[in-house]
Amino acid sequence: MHPQLAPASLALVPNAPPYAPAFDDVYYTADGGLGQARHVFLAGNGLPLRWQEQARFTILEIGFGLGLNFLATWAAWQADPARCAHLHFISVEKHPLHVEDLAQVHASWPELAEQADALRRQWPALTPGIHRLHLDGGRVTLTLIFGDALEYLPQLKARLNAFYLDGFSPDRNPELWSPTLFAQLARLVAPGASVATWSANGDVRRGLQAAGFMAERCPGFGGKREMLAGRFRGAVPPSPAEPRHSALVIGAGVAGTSVAERLAARGWQVTVIDEAPGPGQGASGNKAGVFRPLPSLDDNRLARITRAGFLYGLHHLQALGAAGHPVRWSQCGVLHLARDAKQEGKMRAVVDAHQAPADYLRFVERDEAAQIVGWPVALGGWWFPGGGWIQPPSLCAANLAAGGPRIETRFGQKLAHLERIDDQWVAFDPDGAEIARAPVAILANGVGIRALPQAATLPVRPARGQVSHLPASAGSAPKVVVCRLGYVSPEVDGVRCAGATFIADDEGAELREEEHQENLTKLDFILPGYAAPYDPAQLDGRVGFRPASPDRLPMVGAIPAVGKADKTTPLADIPRQPGLYAASGFGARGLVWASLVGELLASQIHGDPLPLERDLVDAMDPARYLLKPPRPSAGNEE
Repeated sequence: MHPQLAPASLALVPNAPPYAPAFDDVYYTADGGLGQARHVFLAGNGLPLRWQEQARFTILEIGFGLGLNFLATWAAWQADPARCAHLHFISVEKHPLHVEDLAQVHASWPELAEQADALRRQWPALTPGIHRLHLDGGRVTLTLIFGDALEYLPQLKARLNAFYLDGFSPDRNPELWSPTLFAQLARLVAPGASVATWSANGDVRRGLQAAGFMAERCPGFGGKREMLAGRFRGAVPPSPAEPRHSALVIGAGVAGTSVAERLAARGWQVTVIDEAPGPGQGASGNKAGVFRPLPSLDDNRLARITRAGFLYGLHHLQALGAAGHPVRWSQCGVLHLARDAKQEGKMRAVVDAHQAPADYLRFVERDEAAQIVGWPVALGGWWFPGGGWIQPPSLCAANLAAGGPRIETRFGQKLAHLERIDDQWVAFDPDGAEIARAPVAILANGVGIRALPQAATLPVRPARGQVSHLPASAGSAPKVVVCRLGYVSPEVDGVRCAGATFIADDEGAELREEEHQENLTKLDFILPGYAAPYDPAQLDGRVGFRPASPDRLPMVGAIPAVGKADKTTPLADIPRQPGLYAASGFGARGLVWASLVGELLASQIHGDPLPLERDLVDAMDPARYLLKPPRPSAGNEE
C-alpha cells in the first residue's frame, strides 16, 4: 500500500468530453456519458430488473472517474418502485478527482443534481484506502477505494452481484484489463454475477472467459458498434444463510453503542446491557477525549486503521447531527507537537512523504504552532484541522437515540454469565435471572470482558487512566487540543482536561495526587509554564479503566472457540464461537476507532462488504493471539 495518493488532473474543453491528460484518454465518448452509463453498465448487467430479485444488491466498478455510473445507477434505483431494500456500490479509483472538479463536471447532468450534490457533500479526503459513505438515508452505501485496483482488490472482502469495467482503454491502461484483475473479480462473485464493459477488445473478452465469465459481444452505445456483457459461469460458493436479525450488545460505551447503532441501521433489533444507570459511564465517561489520526512514515497498520477510523468517524458525527442526534464535540483542530528535534524531523518527513490534503494534515513550524495554541511552545509538529474533542457519553447517547425503537436498553443490569442455549446467547444476572437473549452477542464491555470465560483467549489488560480537571475560563488558551506525550483540551463547561496517566494492571479507582502531578508535569512539557497556577492537591478529575491490547491494535471480530491453534493455521480456519463477537482492546483510542469498528462488526455479522482492507481486518482479529505470542504492551504511546 502506498501512503501517497496522486489525484487526477482534469482537462475541460467546451463541447468535448472531459479528458484525462495522464492517460491521454476521455472519461466517456462524445455520444454522452449518461447514455453510455445507462446502456452499457445498467442494461448490460440486466438492471434494474436483477436487483428486484434480492434484498441487497452489490456492484463493483473499476474506475470511478467522474462518478457518473454511480450517479446513474443510484438514480435508476431510486426511480424503481420494485427496487431492492439496499444498494451497495463499490468503486476503485487510483486517481480520484478533487471535489471542485467533480462539481464542474456534474453541472452537465442537471437530472442527477440531487444525487451529485449528496455525493460531493460526503466526498472523502483524498487519502489512500477504503472510504465508506452512507447515502439516501442509509439505503445506499458507496464504498470508494482510493488506490491501485491490483493492490486493493485482493484486500477486498465482498460478494458481488455485478461488475462495471470502466477503466481507460486497454492500450492506455492495460493493468485494469489484465488476467490478474479478472481473477480477482472471479474470487468475489456471488451466484449469477454479471459483467459489462464498453470495451469489445478481443483480449478483454478472452481474459474474462478464462476467469469464468461468459462475456459476449453485443450492440454498443452510440458510435461504438460493440461492447461486452455476460454472466459468471464458474463454480461459486453457496451464499451464506441469512442471519437472524437480533443481537445482544454487552456494554453501552462508545464501542457497544457504535455496534448497536450500525446493526440497527441494518434493521436489527438490538438489546444493550450495561450495569451503569446510563450510557458512557465507564471508560467512555470522560468530559472530553481527543479525536485525531496518527500518521507514520511507513503508513503501518496502526496508522491506516486510525486514519480510516478518523475519516469514518467524522462522517458518523455529521450524520448523527443531521439526523437530529447531535454529539457534544468541537472540530477545533488538534496540534500534535514533536517531543524533540529528532521527532520534529520525522514528522516533517511524514508530511512530505504522504502529501496528504492540507485540510487533513500539515506540518507547522514552532511560530505558527504557538500562534495556533495562543501560548509559547518548544517545537513544531502536526496540525490536524479536522480533529478536535468529543464528549464520549454524548456520542454513546446519540448512537442509542439514532437506533430508535430498534435499540432496547437494559441499564442497571449486571451481567454475571453468558450461556449458549438452543442457538441463542442468554445473558443472566447475578441471581441467575435471564436479562435477555439473542442468536448473536457482542462483548463490548471494556475490561469487564475478562470475567467471561468465552473471552478467555483475549489478552485484555486493564489500564488505569486518571484525567485531571483544571478550572478554566471561557475563551482561554488553548482553544485547540494540544498533544505532546500527554494532551490538554480546550475549556469545556468551565473545565480543561489534562492527562492522562496509563498504568497497566492497576485497578485502584481513587483519585491520586501523584497522578495529578504527573499530568501537570506533562502539561508543562506541552505548554511550558502553563501548569504553574495549579495545585495537584486541589484538583478534581476522573479515573477510568481502558481495555488495552498487547500490540496496540483493537480486538474486533468473532471470538475463537479454541484455546490453542497450530501457528500455521490460517486465521479463517480457526473455529469460532457461533454468533459471539468482541469489540475490545481500544486502549486510549476508543473515540477514533469506535464508529468504524461498529461498521466493521455490523458488516461482518450482517454479511456486507467490509469497510476495511483484509490485512487490517486480520490485524484486529481476536484469534490472532493464537498464532503469535502477545508482545509486551508498548504503553500509552502517542
